[in-house]
Amino acid sequence: MQDKRNVLQILKAELAFLERGGYRRVPRYPWRPSFVFEDSPTCINFADRSRQQPCTDCPLIEFVPENRRSIQFPCRHIPLTQGGETVNSFYEWGTEEELENAVREWLLEAIKELESGQKAKVRAA
Repeated sequence: MQDKRNVLQILKAELAFLERGGYRRVPRYPWRPSFVFEDSPTCINFADRSRQQPCTDCPLIEFVPENRRSIQFPCRHIPLTQGGETVNSFYEWGTEEELENAVREWLLEAIKELESGQKAKVRAA
């Protein structure tokens, strides 16, 4: 398990990236849409898309349900809403704005809970 401070810093960095329009600014890969978490500097493989490090080493893995941790791109399966919608859910039927709003709310809640010292309810079971 990751150090709570490290996870907190990563979540705050992700929120700052999102708030600066990181996914909507100049796309990293102009031939495809930006992927939440994967195309963020918080991704452990951001600088090297050859995926040198396994996603299981990512601090966000603790938010991914156990049964989704070994699949490709597990961060797409982090439950963002109380209804269980994930990044992947929004890719299938949501809009970019709905996805960004859900990610923002999830990040704010996770940060608040980590700062208050509570075991984050947003963490995967």
